[in-house]
Amino acid sequence: MSDTNTKFIRKYKRVSKSIWEKDDSTILLYSDVVLKNEDDIELSFTHYIYIHRDNVGKVLGISISRAMLEENPSFTERYLEGIDMYGFLLMHIDAITEFCTLFTDEFESIFMLKPCDYFEAAELHWFSIIENS
Repeated sequence: MSDTNTKFIRKYKRVSKSIWEKDDSTILLYSDVVLKNEDDIELSFTHYIYIHRDNVGKVLGISISRAMLEENPSFTERYLEGIDMYGFLLMHIDAITEFCTLFTDEFESIFMLKPCDYFEAAELHWFSIIENS
């Protein structure tokens, strides 16, 4: 996986515009997709979810598109952390899983699991975090 050829992960070349001071890179968890053919995927960023990470990979939170914020009025901010982040991810876990399967090799090289396996375990863990909060 080359840093310059991936659509899935992005390391900032300049300072991030996010709310997090130590924001260093993002992982794209979801975006609108236009399949031109089996090998040609075009991403449209009307709807998106990014994980924001610091320089050692620690998750800082997620950002969501304005369109997704408008479609989910129980959320008031585009940048989410903690319980709000887990709740939003759980609400969209099926779409996220489906999107990430388009990048299975890249996903597995980052998380060491295929997207379906990762999100199956994550779903249980995230529900547990919310229940215990």
